[in-house]
Amino acid sequence: MYSKRSIALVLAGLAVGTCMATVGAANAQTPAQVPAQARALPAGWQLVTLPNANVPNFQRRTLYCPGAKRVLGGGAEAQGNRAILVGSFPTGDGRGWIGIGRQDGYNDVGISVFAICAD
Repeated sequence: MYSKRSIALVLAGLAVGTCMATVGAANAQTPAQVPAQARALPAGWQLVTLPNANVPNFQRRTLYCPGAKRVLGGGAEAQGNRAILVGSFPTGDGRGWIGIGRQDGYNDVGISVFAICAD
């Protein structure tokens, strides 16, 4: 499972790639000269988060992308003593991300959900 820090570092790397692509455009570089990471960055991408909240075991927490954006990827985190992430997957319509967890010995669990959305 990736931590918030890992996700932030990946996204920071993508942002650097975007800056490089912008500089490349100003210098009239050909597409082959622009780093592959920058070429792969989709238009209008955005990291969306659903902060931690305690919910009953096995209850879904669903995060939707804003507006007409679609989810490209995502994840979830289960928090608490003996917390277990049971599921982390996109919604059926591709507009969001779902996280499900449980916590042994407790009736509820803390769940956070993250999604990378784009136009």
